[in-house]
Amino acid sequence: MNIESKIYIAGHRGLVGSALLDNLKQKGYNNIITRTHKELDLTNQKSVEDFFASETPDYVFLAAAKVGGIIANNTYRADFIYANMMIQNNVIHQSYKHGVKKLLFLGSTCIYPKNSPQPMKEEYLLTDTLEYTNEPYAIAKIAGIKMCESYNLQYGTNYISVMPTNLYGPNDNFDLEKSHVLPALIRKIHLAKLLSQNKNEEVLKDLGLSNLEDAKAYLSGFGVSESGVEIWGSGKPKREFLWSKDMADACVFIMENRDFSDTFSEEKKEIRNTHINIGTGEDISIKELAETVKAIIGFKGNLLYNIDKPDGTLRKLTDVSKLNDLGWKHTMDLENGIKEMYEWYRNK
Repeated sequence: MNIESKIYIAGHRGLVGSALLDNLKQKGYNNIITRTHKELDLTNQKSVEDFFASETPDYVFLAAAKVGGIIANNTYRADFIYANMMIQNNVIHQSYKHGVKKLLFLGSTCIYPKNSPQPMKEEYLLTDTLEYTNEPYAIAKIAGIKMCESYNLQYGTNYISVMPTNLYGPNDNFDLEKSHVLPALIRKIHLAKLLSQNKNEEVLKDLGLSNLEDAKAYLSGFGVSESGVEIWGSGKPKREFLWSKDMADACVFIMENRDFSDTFSEEKKEIRNTHINIGTGEDISIKELAETVKAIIGFKGNLLYNIDKPDGTLRKLTDVSKLNDLGWKHTMDLENGIKEMYEWYRNK
């Protein structure tokens, strides 16, 4: 890529896409195309075809996706597999039809088996059963990896797939029902702290409600009160977290400096597992994470672990050897990242 290259970011408003947009702008790229979902429905084949025909981008970052936490993934299974398959099928195929020079497809480390050896290497893909709760989403992302590989092998395209670990940062989803673990913890513990300090107007403003009793009843449904916060599971599962700006920097680095041919060994007869893990190679238990968030926010109440709720996979740590060998390593440590994220949430 060069400064004048025409770059399309699909999903520029989300956690991933907004970080990519900021990174590219900071590096001086000045010909960036974006569309909101209202302006362009990526699940609509004709709309996507018309967009690529009129805009003809040189490079594409495919960060658009339907995402959510364990409850949303398990509840809206059909929505997750349909929307994600449609988005990536349309964008990848139209990129091929309209001569895109390079495409970066973003997936997730949920593509790996539930009981995958740890840390998870790229070669572990499709070696065992997936985690049930997010299987539809994972299947869609695996299909995206295989689609990129297949177009590269058949048509000579230059599409690279990257699988970020759990991301967090500005523009994250803080919805109490649909958010991932870290933004959910931040918002729940923040609201519990406000309740404990009788800052009722701030609670109402945060929730967009006008009646305090309604607010308390709503929050109780998510295990939030002035005395404590309920957390699903035992707190024992360990997770890896990557600052979204680090993720964006890794993606732009790969687009600027690496090609599909760099993602596999030339001597292999079968070209597979060409995707690249993006992470830190470090993890933390949910209990340690919750205690860290509690300390940063300054909440004095209790953290209550509901062992009747599912833990999910006990450990999900990426092996980032491939990424490091390609020349990139993360810079943000988790505690400072949480502090920055909390400040962003409070200001927004």
